[in-house]
Amino acid sequence: MAGTLVHYVNQSLDGFIEGPAGEFDWPIMDPELSAYSQQLAEEADAFLYGRVVWEMMASFWPRAEELSDHEHDLAFAPVWREFPKYVASRTLTEAGWNTTVLGEDVADRVRALKAAGTNLVLFGGNTLAAHLTEHGLVDEYRIAVHPTVLGGGKPVFRDPKRFGVRLIEARTFDAQVVLLRYARA
Repeated sequence: MAGTLVHYVNQSLDGFIEGPAGEFDWPIMDPELSAYSQQLAEEADAFLYGRVVWEMMASFWPRAEELSDHEHDLAFAPVWREFPKYVASRTLTEAGWNTTVLGEDVADRVRALKAAGTNLVLFGGNTLAAHLTEHGLVDEYRIAVHPTVLGGGKPVFRDPKRFGVRLIEARTFDAQVVLLRYARA
């Protein structure tokens, strides 16, 4: 059975994944959304990142307990450190924390992982997501819309070409964050 690729991303109400200055201090990680992200990790066989998001994650999760006392961070840090991860990068040659670097031909490498039955969750970013969407490799989009207007920044979809989706689920977490879950039509 083929694996799947889920793109999971946090966005502002106005459709941005980071603010105008690259800020990512606005997502609300309340208990229900935290539990959902833990469940998402349990559904996956590996996490997938582009290089920029990978570097952000690798700067935080290995030391999360030193940097945060948030319940979500404390619960997810050990999961992140042990979980298999892939990072798409033409510049990295190695990455720690149980991570494999996908160099050239990322779409082919992801296609092979899915063909081998690997269920992947692509966290955040828009460059890798756009590339994999263009190649028809993203099976599902899970967009957590947060009650914040950033007024600019990096959009969820980068230079998208038109494609159809169908709503699978819509739900509210802790009466604040709305998850929109779509499959490719």
